[in-house]
Amino acid sequence: MILAKTAIKSLLGNGLKTWLNVFVLSISFVLIIFMQGLLEGWSKQAVTDSVAWEIAGGQYWSGKYDPYDPFSLDSSAAVIPQSLMNDYNSHKIEPVLIASGSIYPDGRMTSVLMKGIRADQQLLALPTENMKADSTEIPVIIGAHMASQTGLKENDLVTLRWRDANGTFEAVDVRIATVFKTTIPTTDNGIIWLPLEKMQNMMSQPGKATILIKDTELPVENIPDWKFRNKTELTKQTIALVNAKSVGMSIFYFIFLFLALIAIFDTQTLSIFRRQREIGTYVALGMTPRQVQNFFTLEGTMNALLAIGLGFVYGLPFFIYFAANGIAMPMDVSNFGLPIPDKMYPLFTPKLIIGTILFIFIITAIVSYLPARKIARMNPTEAIRGKVL
Repeated sequence: MILAKTAIKSLLGNGLKTWLNVFVLSISFVLIIFMQGLLEGWSKQAVTDSVAWEIAGGQYWSGKYDPYDPFSLDSSAAVIPQSLMNDYNSHKIEPVLIASGSIYPDGRMTSVLMKGIRADQQLLALPTENMKADSTEIPVIIGAHMASQTGLKENDLVTLRWRDANGTFEAVDVRIATVFKTTIPTTDNGIIWLPLEKMQNMMSQPGKATILIKDTELPVENIPDWKFRNKTELTKQTIALVNAKSVGMSIFYFIFLFLALIAIFDTQTLSIFRRQREIGTYVALGMTPRQVQNFFTLEGTMNALLAIGLGFVYGLPFFIYFAANGIAMPMDVSNFGLPIPDKMYPLFTPKLIIGTILFIFIITAIVSYLPARKIARMNPTEAIRGKVL
């Protein structure tokens, strides 16, 4: 306690230099927590939205389905397994039929991915109930990004062209029943949703589906020719994307941290050089060089303690405000094909805050220790005379 009190008095005695170091270090502390909290919030929000819009409790993929091979779509559909028919009838299993096609808004050909799903499905957040309308045209729904790219809006008619399972090209006019807004590109970008039964008839594939979406409470079954994909597997690309962004953003707050640590290192080196007589006096009074070395290391580490305290003073209201109100995106990020909502809500977990505090303490202690190593080589008599360094 005596060493700590003496270290604080000595640190505060440096005046403005100390507070400049503390302020820069506190910016690094606040920035690290905020940026990592923002990425944590984005990751959680992206996974939550993916589950709500396209995953639910997981998906069964037909054995031939490959989402990265569009040429396999025509032959990837399979008959819905008989073992799942009870769950299918009770809407705990929702089949989705996928095929490629083209639409012609304003006479321009645009490639699309056709996805058929039941209008009365209850597992996904898609507004499929709007596909129940009775009309001479087939009611379909599209996402806001898809509508923006094609210039389509609700109640517009557009020609849809496809090739069925027999290789015959067909075309029909469809009506845009609803334009929905989502943060999940794989349910919006280049996607047009149709009633499942209509699409099965169009594709000459009655009773077939490409993927089966299961209810969260439904147990996983081992079904021949169907492979189950759980939430973790289906969201790993989103999490990998967030982790990649985390590495890129780390550069910015490490620059601030580096500047603060350089300032602390310089201050400690200069302090030891100017306080040789004080160091010699400590040793002459009975302190070992190791104890004096620990004293100066503690003094430098106190910068981190003050920085954390200062960071909480102005950072805590900052964190609370954005965690409650979110950060509005300044532009339409759907054009980038990223699962980013209109508002991002940072997530500040105890693990993140405590981990950042420990990281700042450890790094500051190391930087403070490096110049203090010279004290162990000092001769007390020469130190008192000020001729050691």
